[in-house]
Amino acid sequence: MGYHYIALLGTGPAQATPLLSDARAALLGARGMRAVPMAGPAVIFVAAETPAQAVPGGVVIGHVFTHDGKPAKLTDLPAQTSARQLTEHLLTHCWGEYLLIQAACGPVPELEILREPSGGVPCIYSFEQGAGFVTSDTSLAVELELHDRRIDWGFIAQALAYPHVNTRRTGLAGVSELLPGCSLVLRGPTASVREDWLPWTFVSRGHRQVDPDEAAADIRKAVITVSEAWARTDKEILVELSGGLDSSIVAVSLQGIEAQVACSTLVTPVPGADERRYAGQVADALGVALHVEHLGFENARFDFPLPVQTPKPRMSALQYVAHEAMTSAARRHGAAGFFSGGGGDTVFCYAAGAAPAADAFRERGLAGGLAAIRDLSTLHGCTCWKAGRLAIGKLRRGARIPFRANTSLLAPSLVIPELDRHPWFDPPDGLLPGDQERIAELAGTQVFRDSAPRGSTHWLRFPLLSQPVVEACLKAPSWMWINGGRNRALARQAFADRLPYEVLQRRSKGTFMSYLGAIYQRRKSLMRNFLLDGHLHAQGLLDTEALERFFHATLPPRDTSFMRILDLCMIENWVRRQP
Repeated sequence: MGYHYIALLGTGPAQATPLLSDARAALLGARGMRAVPMAGPAVIFVAAETPAQAVPGGVVIGHVFTHDGKPAKLTDLPAQTSARQLTEHLLTHCWGEYLLIQAACGPVPELEILREPSGGVPCIYSFEQGAGFVTSDTSLAVELELHDRRIDWGFIAQALAYPHVNTRRTGLAGVSELLPGCSLVLRGPTASVREDWLPWTFVSRGHRQVDPDEAAADIRKAVITVSEAWARTDKEILVELSGGLDSSIVAVSLQGIEAQVACSTLVTPVPGADERRYAGQVADALGVALHVEHLGFENARFDFPLPVQTPKPRMSALQYVAHEAMTSAARRHGAAGFFSGGGGDTVFCYAAGAAPAADAFRERGLAGGLAAIRDLSTLHGCTCWKAGRLAIGKLRRGARIPFRANTSLLAPSLVIPELDRHPWFDPPDGLLPGDQERIAELAGTQVFRDSAPRGSTHWLRFPLLSQPVVEACLKAPSWMWINGGRNRALARQAFADRLPYEVLQRRSKGTFMSYLGAIYQRRKSLMRNFLLDGHLHAQGLLDTEALERFFHATLPPRDTSFMRILDLCMIENWVRRQP
């Protein structure tokens, strides 16, 4: 399962049809892929389980729903006079996980390819001199001899400094990612990217919620509608239940749904990640058993084979061992798909700083700002004076975009290429600092799918990152999310009647940090050799002396600087797995 497709494109002198040789067609057929008819300069193949349906002038790959959660009947769409109109119609009236490929009429061959805002369908493309491909999986392009999988070392240098930032650039030369909410426009021999969905729209004054009760009701409706729609689609699902608020909300939104639901939680040999106390209560609320998956140390590797080829280094040691445990659980339970609460901290505005109070001063004046300072004081357990100073400081300094270059352990001579700007990092003038920060963090959630390769063999759903939920949450001002001195206050209010009391009132969060620290201590000599004998070192990207000092140092308790080593190993491992 998962979405698997490839489209051969030709809007220049080399048309798409000649790209499909008999040998390539036979190879795709041997992989169980079927051709999808489309008029225009594209030849499309999808896997048997990947939905595809015709729309006026094109094809939609993936799942599309109406706002009430019913499958959209795209054959009933109103007549559109342009490709742009169909794009706008889907973004305004529908949601899901889909890719829209449509041909435009005119004297020059033209294609437009939209990736919907949640990014549920992978979209990697290459286009040169009027010909190329767009695909879910670059291994398909390699098999068809459309791409040779050469490493882009400039990207690798950038990734070492920004390991968790997503941009259009990939680790493969000549290959780019179409970011969620964007359209790839191919006209003759040229390619450009258009931003069709931007989160700024939903924090603007015209969309702003003014009543917390209405905001909570809209969020509840969106989460339940989305979760139920995916459950009806996938039918047999495994909820990845951490016991925290976000995954618990996803789980309880499935109450009463006609689907086979199982719940699993991960437990480690060291303290910090054992969430059975809370996850068990949520499973009880669903009327199902809680299944426990134990993560040991024996299979906690940093030099693992990649379960699927990704265009960027995204899979960490923790993601690998979690992937192995969860896919094993899915096989035992016969699950077709996974449900994750990933992205909930960002979507539910789990703010760690003073930005919500600063927003309240700007938006609501003195009285509203003082009320938000009281909430901020309660939330963080500090005095109102300190909360006030922090809020004033935020008003003076403005937003802090959370992605800064990390050059630690990198060669002093290394020149870090300028980071490709994500479109969500460039806010319009006048945007509140809290809104700027949460939207920048929302861009950071786009790495989640690549880091969880079980999405290539099963459906992998992130209900809290779906378009309706993200839009409903963005419409609620940041200061509403700390009402009463509670983090994620609107989410708690929205599901107060469904969440177990202990989960609803919980302030703490589970963490895998102790587990990762134990992995580092057990494997650090191997990690040292892995890095100093590896490709990154051979390319002159690492600081040998700094690495030696780090590996010989004794880290104090609660020191998490070892995470930098795990990031470097993640990138080195990806590089080693390329041909």
